[in-house]
Amino acid sequence: MPDSKKPQVPAVLVLADGRVHHGMSFGHIGTTSGELCFNTGMTGYQEVFTDPSYYGQVLIMNNAHIGNYGVMPKDVESSSVKIMGLIGRNLEENFSRLVATGSLQQYLEEQKIVAIEGIDTRDLVRHVREKGAMNCIISSETTDVEALQRRLADVPDMGGLELASRVTTQEVYHLGDPSAKIRISVLDFGIKKNILQCMVDRGAYVRVHPATTDADTLDAFEPHGYFISNGPGDPSAMPYAIETVKKILERRKPTFGICLGHQLLALANDIPTFKMHHGHRGLNHPVKNLVTGTCEITTQNHGFAVDPEAIRHSANTEVTHVNLNDDSIEGIRLKDRPAFSVQYHPEATPGPHDSRYLFDQFIGMMQA
Repeated sequence: MPDSKKPQVPAVLVLADGRVHHGMSFGHIGTTSGELCFNTGMTGYQEVFTDPSYYGQVLIMNNAHIGNYGVMPKDVESSSVKIMGLIGRNLEENFSRLVATGSLQQYLEEQKIVAIEGIDTRDLVRHVREKGAMNCIISSETTDVEALQRRLADVPDMGGLELASRVTTQEVYHLGDPSAKIRISVLDFGIKKNILQCMVDRGAYVRVHPATTDADTLDAFEPHGYFISNGPGDPSAMPYAIETVKKILERRKPTFGICLGHQLLALANDIPTFKMHHGHRGLNHPVKNLVTGTCEITTQNHGFAVDPEAIRHSANTEVTHVNLNDDSIEGIRLKDRPAFSVQYHPEATPGPHDSRYLFDQFIGMMQA
């Protein structure tokens, strides 16, 4: 284990509203940009960094120390780090976990992720909460603020961006026992490994398809149900996916959506989505299940949400879960067919396992 930090160079963070923060480099030396967002989780940083839903975003980790237990190959949710950049107060090269295979510094260097530390992250998070999500740029190869501002002006806004096609699988693959009695066709818009594992652990055989797969190809697997995955970007910029979900629903087989999949299920039923002020990202968001009356502590990562006004006028859709912090919609189900979705992440890696019953519910629907 390393006992001292690698020599650092100055780094700078520039926000779209003109705010500038100076710090020190960490990870890869370079320049990166994306939408600024924050995660309030105290742990599970490697799982967070590899979540494809973060693609296109520069992440603030609000915990004071990130990296102090190192990294492990098994603690990943996809094949690579998906965040565009990382901001921390103290990004640690030294680590304490004896079984760790390397440091955060080594990991970010290998993955070519630009990071900056020495930032007052709590002040920065307060700023994002007040002003809303915005684009930013980090550089450890230049501290010329004016030059970085010119580059930042060319970074596209997250609203209107289709990003799922950049993180989806390129080839069909299978997980689970081929002789299983339950088969699930999965649409991959940036799926996390542990979502698939939660279905496999419950006895399902899954076939994972690229984002642009049509409904007929999904049907060729002769599935008992369909899963619509999480992923990055603006769901309203995905007409191809909305059309596929509409055709899936015509089959009237059990269908389950998570996060982006939740938003696509709403859009397929003519319920619009909207860009949130700063989104929900963390491991401790309280959600009320309106069906059972119980509360769940949930893991969340999303910057878009389902329009609550439109859903009140929907004849065939009802709300099943709401966020207790801001009353935003966290779950829906259709009245006329076996389809449901949640905005949060019930696989919860990292996070509490309060919501994993949703996978049991999905399997039960297919068995019935």
